[in-house]
Parts: sequence; structure tokens; C-alpha cells
Amino acid sequence: MCMHVDDGETRYNAILFAFIAPTRQIMRARVLPVQLDSIDRAILTELQRDGRLSNQDLAQRVHLSPSACLRRVRRLEESGVIERYVALLNAKAVGRHGTSFTIINLESMNTPLLEAFERAVRSTPEILDCYYVAGSNDYLIRFAYRDAEDLERFHTEVLMRLPGVERSNSMLVLRTVKKTTALAV
Repeated sequence: MCMHVDDGETRYNAILFAFIAPTRQIMRARVLPVQLDSIDRAILTELQRDGRLSNQDLAQRVHLSPSACLRRVRRLEESGVIERYVALLNAKAVGRHGTSFTIINLESMNTPLLEAFERAVRSTPEILDCYYVAGSNDYLIRFAYRDAEDLERFHTEVLMRLPGVERSNSMLVLRTVKKTTALAV
């Protein structure tokens, strides 16, 4: 599917395509990077700092009229550059005092097992992030836990019961040096 958008100021194209795996109907969409100018970058920087900015305040910060600013924000949303807006919680304030990064190795790398593992991960709310990685390991996951008992519970009752998990290796965070969700644009 090819989509062309013209917002009157900037023309850009996004090309979406789907890949259907021979064994399963897996749809994957890719969006080509949108051309961003300095004003788009300024908008994105400000919204990454504070996603609750009013359009009026945002327009002032990036030196645009409110209507021009809103057009650009809508274009960035529609093109997928702005994926969504969220509230970032303080983990300790909600009782999650520890963070673990865990390397997972599966029994085998066959497609049905990978799909079953990934489905199970997606349906496990305690798992915050999961990455399929290159190298000698298969996946890297991140989760937050309350205390040592909660960590043990997660490891034995959740992690090791995921489909195909052969072994895991957890690294517990002692101190966070830097943590951001903001991408440099």
C-alpha cells in the first residue's frame, strides 16, 4: 500500500508493506522515515519533554501560530512519527523498587515456538519490554519488581513458564545512571 500526503507545507511519502511468512500470517508494517525540518524537530523535542503542553504553549515555544503548529502536530501524528501520548510513572512511587534486565534463551528457534513465546510475552503485563536480539542470546526483557520475593515469584511462576524458555540470566539494576524515553531528533 502506498500513501501520499500533502499538508500544503511539506510533501512526504510513506510506503507501507506487509510481509506474510510462509508458515503463519504475520503482518509487519514499516514506515519510511519522514523528512523532518527544524520546526518539526523543535515540536518533537518539546512534546517529548511535556506531552501535555497545550497547542498554544507549544506554538509559542516553537515560534509558530497555533493553527500552523496544530497542522504540523497532526501531520506528525498521522505519519506515525508521534506514536501515542502516555503518562510515565515513578516505579518506586507505585511500589516497584527493583528493575531486572533478563536474557532469555529458547530451546529452539523454530517459528511456532518463537510465535508462542512472543504471544505469551505480549499477554504478560509485568514484562515492560521484550527485544528479539542478535548474538548468542535470543531475547532481552525488562521488568520491575517490588522486592526479592516478588522477583523470585516472577522468575519461577512467570518467566520460566513462558513457552520454550531453556535458560535465563538476570541482571538486577543497582542504580539508574540515565533513563529517558526521549529520542534525539
